[in-house]
Amino acid sequence: MIPLKDDNPTSRLPIVTIFLIVINVIVFIGTDFLGHGDREFLLKYSLIPYNIVTVGAWTGNGPLMAGFSIISSQFLHGGVFHVAGNMLFLWIFGNNIEDRLGSFRFVFFYLLCGTAAAIAQIVPDPRSVVPMIGASGAVAGVMGAYLLEYPRAKVLTLIWIVFFIRLIWLPAFIIIIYWILLQVFYQLVSGSGSGVAHMAHIGGFLAGLVLVRLFLLFGGRKRIIWRGN
Repeated sequence: MIPLKDDNPTSRLPIVTIFLIVINVIVFIGTDFLGHGDREFLLKYSLIPYNIVTVGAWTGNGPLMAGFSIISSQFLHGGVFHVAGNMLFLWIFGNNIEDRLGSFRFVFFYLLCGTAAAIAQIVPDPRSVVPMIGASGAVAGVMGAYLLEYPRAKVLTLIWIVFFIRLIWLPAFIIIIYWILLQVFYQLVSGSGSGVAHMAHIGGFLAGLVLVRLFLLFGGRKRIIWRGN
């Protein structure tokens, strides 16, 4: 299932969501298309679990750079489909969560979800030296928040099973629960051997479920869901 758009308008322009998408795309163009993402760059700005637990000693970049890599890794991607998929999900689900929390709170919410995702990836395998990059942990947090706040919002979804291709409007909770169950399944089956940070996805998702309610304790905008005519 590939979500394409939701039928859930926002009350104002989601400037932070747009900004995050633009920054991710610009960084991707600079690192992949223009060739600035060499091995040294990757070691410096990607998240490497063993480098975190050794407080930057493994790469030799020091503790400040190791800490910063938790944030910088969220803006790096490993291919067109990687960045396109993450940004599509961020746009569909992020604009409404930004609208709900407010732009200022959404910045911190997004980065905290990404940080929680990093921790979830580090804890099970702290000696791993495999670089972790991508916004998917933070985006997973946004999806967790969307599940709580807009479970019945309609999402136009591409269903593609071999030769069966259909566009169907589905409730958001079906798409999001299906997605997180896949992450759990793949983690149980393949662990870290798949090359995909499923634990980061799970950790970010759980963080989003908790953090969105904590953030809303300190304010937030009225929940609006368009239900059509």
